[in-house]
Amino acid sequence: MRALRLHELGEPVDVLRIENVPTPEPGPGEVRVDVASAALNFPDVLLCRGQYQEKPPLPFTPGVEMSGVVSAVGPDVTRFAVGDRVLGSPNFVTGALTEQTLAHERALSKLPETMSFDAAAALRITYHTGHVALHRRANLQPGETVLVHAGAGGVGSAAIQLAKAHGCVVIATAGGPDKVVACERLGADLAIDYRAGDFVDAVKEFTSGRGADVIYDPVGGDTYDRSTKVIAWEGRILIIGFTGGRIADAKTNHVLIKNYSVVGVHWGAYTRHEPQINDRIHDELMALHAAGKIEPLVSETVSLADAASALARLGDRGTIGKIVVHPSA
Repeated sequence: MRALRLHELGEPVDVLRIENVPTPEPGPGEVRVDVASAALNFPDVLLCRGQYQEKPPLPFTPGVEMSGVVSAVGPDVTRFAVGDRVLGSPNFVTGALTEQTLAHERALSKLPETMSFDAAAALRITYHTGHVALHRRANLQPGETVLVHAGAGGVGSAAIQLAKAHGCVVIATAGGPDKVVACERLGADLAIDYRAGDFVDAVKEFTSGRGADVIYDPVGGDTYDRSTKVIAWEGRILIIGFTGGRIADAKTNHVLIKNYSVVGVHWGAYTRHEPQINDRIHDELMALHAAGKIEPLVSETVSLADAASALARLGDRGTIGKIVVHPSA
């Protein structure tokens, strides 16, 4: 079978190559999945660079989420059978950018016939992260105002939809007119092009000076610093990631004065600390999808041969929504 692998760390376009590798055999608790679709994520770029918190042994295949059909099950597997449609996260070494991969059964969920493989591949990480962040960590209430940074990306687009589905007012920031339009189509009540001007003034004007109750920040750095100027009294700033490259320093005196919270969100850690939460979130997301309230934004599909260049564009923040790879194409 074919797989996209790297034998040394570096930029995706420099180190990723398609190779023929043996078909993996599932061990205890593992499931083999014939990958129909694999979604690209910023952690894939970091994995290739060796900058992610998980560091698989070389060589490995990147790709942290996928969908497909179960083709084999290992000993002690109780949740799935051959032929089941599934979505989820593969093991780090076998990855998603391959024709067949392995995943622990707890890292998979059943996929209803009503959802396409492409949409399913783009759902798990961004929507589970958004659900945990907004509902578990921020205790989001209907009617609150949510500011979503990088709203046209995979993480941000999921947050916009989830906040709107909960009856909230959504402000989104994005870089460029096409991304602003994407945010508006996702349901944002106000979309701001941060390249055309500072979002601080626009948020203050839109909220009559009050600011946002919840700020969803996957960027960090200067974006976090500016966000502290528009966080409402008793607001919550959600720390999702650092795609901007700089990890900001929280000024705790300012946190105290405005009585707001700076809240960390690491969805992947729930797999270790509270794995059962994923089943509940999956069921709630499937209900929202069935009701037409969420739909993963898949902007394009590419072949395995084009995945490395697509990852480079993702790393440069030049993409909208999620890019999905068809490994067999």
